[in-house]
Amino acid sequence: MTTAMSWDKWVTYDAVGFAELVRKKEVTPKELAEQVAAGIAMVNPKINAVIEVFDDMVKDPLKDGTDPKGPFAGMPYLMKDLGPTLKGRKQEMGALLMQGNVAAADSFLTTKIRKAGLNIMGRTTTPEFGVCGSVENPKVYVSRNPWDQAYTTGGSSAGTGAIVASGVVPLSHASDGGGSIRIPAGINGNVGLKPSRGVFSASPDGSDLMAVVSVQGCHSRTVRDTAAFIDACRGPAPGEFMPFWTPEAPYLDLIKKDPRKLKIAVSHEWGDYKSTPHIASELKKAGEFLQGLGHHVEWKTPPIDFRAAYDAQTTCYITNIAMNLEAKTKAKGHNRPTTDWIEPMNVRIWEEGINLPYSARSEMQATFNTTARAFGTFLEEWDVILTPISTLTTHKLGTMDFITLNSTDTPRDWFRKLWGLYAYTPLGNLAGIPGISLPMAAHDNGLPLGIQALSKQANDGLLLQLAAQIERALGGRWNGGRVPKVHVTAG
Repeated sequence: MTTAMSWDKWVTYDAVGFAELVRKKEVTPKELAEQVAAGIAMVNPKINAVIEVFDDMVKDPLKDGTDPKGPFAGMPYLMKDLGPTLKGRKQEMGALLMQGNVAAADSFLTTKIRKAGLNIMGRTTTPEFGVCGSVENPKVYVSRNPWDQAYTTGGSSAGTGAIVASGVVPLSHASDGGGSIRIPAGINGNVGLKPSRGVFSASPDGSDLMAVVSVQGCHSRTVRDTAAFIDACRGPAPGEFMPFWTPEAPYLDLIKKDPRKLKIAVSHEWGDYKSTPHIASELKKAGEFLQGLGHHVEWKTPPIDFRAAYDAQTTCYITNIAMNLEAKTKAKGHNRPTTDWIEPMNVRIWEEGINLPYSARSEMQATFNTTARAFGTFLEEWDVILTPISTLTTHKLGTMDFITLNSTDTPRDWFRKLWGLYAYTPLGNLAGIPGISLPMAAHDNGLPLGIQALSKQANDGLLLQLAAQIERALGGRWNGGRVPKVHVTAG
């Protein structure tokens, strides 16, 4: 297939830049879609990040309601196969149980994405129902890290993380219920913001009241793409339970100027968990870098009862997952989940969670309250908390401790191992605060290591301002200017 431009030129543009080219009539949405399809055909056999390309959306990018007058002007976009639905398209949620499942209607956020001018032209991989941080069930698919195919892509926004990192698309859908935007962004070397509560709607099938920990978002390669995506797609559907808020100015304008001098608390020892010496040293370098930008940086850990917070988060996941599996299984005509079509750890989670008393959920909610208020009080004094994305080096595929093919651990032991790997992301979901992963560090094996910045509720703009300041200071060279081995420019 003939492409609109060379791949070396392609990767110099972000989604906002491509939209500018479309408006100047230097390229068409169809040509962009054809080039993305060609890029997927090139890299996907190696990393297995994209489940399906919608050929009709390649041929006619405006077919499903993409608004060419939107800020992204027909830019191709891929949707994680979990969360917002696409009318008449499959959504299989990484699950053998859900193969062939077709959505009956667009979600509210889907309509916002299309109105923003994004051409949703395919689906990206996710672990079964988004439960774990790696996509590796051979019965469904296995996704591989473009930096080293022996390693995980992270999750649950696994395919999005890999396909953005490989240079095919500059922007793709992601979601986050415990780190599922930030973890794969950190592992693959992308920019990944988990927004505050009250930014993106889960309508019509969910609300912040029911799914209090999960939020929608994106992966990008530039801060301005993330800012533009939130500007265009944020906002409530009619009848939201929770209040939605609007910033004083568009984020695209805000990120053009540096933030004020910030008080930044750096920490990695969170209760029972702490990072390896190498990761701690990378965090220290990141803190020194921010100090060099004029910010006040100090090692300081939030005064949280971490053990109670992780236990409450575990109860939240066990009960949420159990109820979701119960509904999905019965909708398919089965009495209960079994390992014939559900991964073993998810069956164990269902067994533990389906009959937990309300008192367990009530205790969980009380801990959510005290934890969120403790973070809130701390973030009145400190503007940002800086952490690594993970405590340990990114693991290789087949590491059973962290995936739902695990059939030996109890659910609570399994979650404790998961928190031992990703200690710094889930509590942001509990508290509803924003967090961003920035590709400014590296593991000792050379794979990317995201550095996370957390801030108080509704301070998403401040995090984007800080991220943009860092991006400018790095000359736009995230990951030290390196690209993965599997990349469109590698041929």
